[in-house]
Amino acid sequence: MDIFVYSDESGVFDVKHNKYYVYGGVIFLNKNDKDVENRKYKNIEKSLRENNNYLKNKEIKACILTGKQKYKIMNATKKVIKFGVIINQKEIHPKIFEDKKNKQRYLDYAYKIGVKNCLKKLIAEKKILKEKVENIYIFVDEHSTTINGKYEFKEGLIQEFKSGTFNSSYEVYTKPIFKNLKHLEVKYCNSEKTPMIRLADITSNYLYSGVLNNKPIQDTIYLKMLP
Repeated sequence: MDIFVYSDESGVFDVKHNKYYVYGGVIFLNKNDKDVENRKYKNIEKSLRENNNYLKNKEIKACILTGKQKYKIMNATKKVIKFGVIINQKEIHPKIFEDKKNKQRYLDYAYKIGVKNCLKKLIAEKKILKEKVENIYIFVDEHSTTINGKYEFKEGLIQEFKSGTFNSSYEVYTKPIFKNLKHLEVKYCNSEKTPMIRLADITSNYLYSGVLNNKPIQDTIYLKMLP
C-alpha cells in the first residue's frame, strides 16, 4: 500500500505579528485515486478560468481567489482526504522564536504530528491497514529550507513512521506507526506544475481564513490543534 501526501502552509511564523500558522494538505491511499483526482482538479481549474477572465493564464492559488470560489473548490473536492494543523503561536514557548533553527524544528514537529494524527485516524477508521503500508511519498511546496533542514525534516518523518522515537528526557520509546514501511520520500515541488500542491494551498488557506474569522471548518478535514 502506498500513501501520497501533498501539503502547503498559510500564515507567517512570527508571534509578534501573527496569531496562527497553518499546515494543510491532501492525502491519497493509492496511485489510482491520486491520478483520478488530479484530472478532476484540472477540470475544476479549467472551469474557473472559463468563467473568470482574470484567472486566464494564471496559476490558480488561494491568494487570487474569492472566499466563495475557495469554498466551491473545497466542496467539489470533499471526497478527497484532507488534513490540517493549526498552530496558536501565542501559546508556544517564546524561546522557539529566538532562533531560526528552533523555529524550523518546531514547524517540522507540528507538520509531522499533523500528518501522523490524520493517518492514525484513518487507521482507526480502517481506511488504512498499517501492516500493508510500504511506501510514503511526501510532496511539499518549494521553499528556502537549507539542505541540512531538508535532511532533518525527512529523517524526522522516517523516525516517526518507520523507526520509532525515543525521548531521552523521559526515557520513553514511541513505536512507529508502520513497521513494514520500506521507503519514505520527500519531494519539493513547483506548485505551477503540481495540481495537488495547489489544492493543498487552498486547503491550508481555507483553514487559516476559518480560524481567523471564527468560522466553522468543514468536518471533512482531519484537524489537529497545536500546541
